[in-house]
Amino acid sequence: MISLTQKEREILLILFKDFSSFYNANSISKILKITHVGAQKIFKRLLKENLVISKKIGKSIIYKLNFENNYVNQLIVFLLADEANNFKRWKEEFKELFKKDRIIMVFGSVIKNYAQARDIDIMVVIKGGEVKEVNKVLKKKEEILPKKLHSIKLTPQDLLENLKNKDKSMIDIVKNAIIIYGQDKYVEILKNITII
Repeated sequence: MISLTQKEREILLILFKDFSSFYNANSISKILKITHVGAQKIFKRLLKENLVISKKIGKSIIYKLNFENNYVNQLIVFLLADEANNFKRWKEEFKELFKKDRIIMVFGSVIKNYAQARDIDIMVVIKGGEVKEVNKVLKKKEEILPKKLHSIKLTPQDLLENLKNKDKSMIDIVKNAIIIYGQDKYVEILKNITII
């Protein structure tokens, strides 16, 4: 396994989650508050390790994840799961929803500042026939949670279509969500639209 710095991990997650944007050393340096040269060094290392691919557009070199490298798929699954470990409360709260082939994500203000959030936003990606079961679990949760629960339920195909059609609200959710369950399934869906 490749040993990554915290900034390298952050860059890989940004490239994955914000698949609709192009990033170069300059744009990443502003987001991570590091120098342009520091960002260039990180990208150079990630290129050398075959984790990203680059493409020249005008005078700029942009980077995307190298999903041709199967290790990248596994690494992103790991990074998403590791990120979710910082949100153990939500993993515990919604564990009744955890079933094979599902994706559970929490997004919105509740992951930034729970105290100031007005509601809890959750997206559940499920097979069509599971809606009743999921609604039952969410209804039970609504009765005990101190904040209003706002849920979005859709199929993997719905998620993929919304993202391919560049639905702005869906892209914003994906860009900022914490995937508390189903990271492997999530990577499979998103890598289908992450093309340089």
